[in-house]
Amino acid sequence: MGKDTGSRGRRQSELSDGELEVLKVLWEGRSNTVREVMERLHASGRKLAYTTVLTFMNRLEQKGYVKSDKAGLAYVYRAKRSRELVTSTKLRAMVEQLFDGAAAPMVLQLMKSENFSRDEIEAFRKLIDELDAEG
Repeated sequence: MGKDTGSRGRRQSELSDGELEVLKVLWEGRSNTVREVMERLHASGRKLAYTTVLTFMNRLEQKGYVKSDKAGLAYVYRAKRSRELVTSTKLRAMVEQLFDGAAAPMVLQLMKSENFSRDEIEAFRKLIDELDAEG
């Protein structure tokens, strides 16, 4: 039974695609009502019902990604975890799952398979130089 509970706890903290879409909207603004998030999703071409957005926001709050406060008649939601923290956690999980914990092969795979702009390549070079100088 303990093993199953741990598995369920791990799944609970993972983000579904819909939850991640809602969280991205919250990262763009300071705080939003369910209706405001729904309208922003609609504007980006994602047609979700009010109740679906509310469900995603409630799940995000239960998982600790979002905080809500009562403001007048509506609840106002804001992201509790930063984009940087969430992406770092998701990338670490991907490195563990696909590359046995070694990040370099993932970075090399991305560099080989993606098209980067000159500015992005220059930023990579700058970062590599800075990391090399640090030792």
